[in-house]
Amino acid sequence: MSVINVERIKLFSTRSPWWCMVVAAALSLGLAALATGFLKGADEQRATIFITQGGTSISQMVMMVMAALAVTTEYRFGTIRTSFQAVPQRARLLLGKTVVVATLAGLVGEIAAFGGWGIGKLLASGADLSINTGAEWRMLAGRGIEFFLSAVIAVAVAILLRHTAGAIALLILWPLAVEQLFSLIPKVGDDMTKWSPFQNASAFIAQGNDGGLAGSVGDASNYALGPWMSLLYFAGWAVVLMAIALFTASKRDA
Repeated sequence: MSVINVERIKLFSTRSPWWCMVVAAALSLGLAALATGFLKGADEQRATIFITQGGTSISQMVMMVMAALAVTTEYRFGTIRTSFQAVPQRARLLLGKTVVVATLAGLVGEIAAFGGWGIGKLLASGADLSINTGAEWRMLAGRGIEFFLSAVIAVAVAILLRHTAGAIALLILWPLAVEQLFSLIPKVGDDMTKWSPFQNASAFIAQGNDGGLAGSVGDASNYALGPWMSLLYFAGWAVVLMAIALFTASKRDA
């Protein structure tokens, strides 16, 4: 049996991925409903696809937690040693786990994005929520890519830290707080924020889109790079962190 099949069976034999998928879907659909269900008159006319996506950012955090748990629970209960004995090539095993976890996260990302859009289109029937531009397609279809790469980063961080609480704390606090606090640093703070990894993930998703009630979130001046270069930059972070994690895992005791 291939490493990917084994990792798939291991992942879905636990409850955490199922709970995470349910929570991610509920957040995306629920927050989209809250954002659009009470809009009336002029506010409904100003509604855009962007405001239907508020829950997807939180869903992304949930799937990153799921990805981290897929690694740290094995270290916590010592089953990673058995896995390494069965597959001595540690990088192969960990890459197989990464593919399974990140692919699941990517699928959830697509469901979250299009599900939130569908709820918004249903509840805010007076708004123009048609997908008319490449930027709008990127914001919806690109969520899967963003979730996939975020999960790769989460797995890499979990491999490096091997501790559930530490890994989850870092994965949640970094995009939600640390990258925002960079702007408080005199002179270089704004540039540090613009070159932060998750800020560039946001640039790929939001850039070129009309924020409507959310403001000018799609303004290119808010970001350091264009949308596709921002994606490559974010992917570069994922690749580098995973390479460091695999090298570290191959050199230390399980």
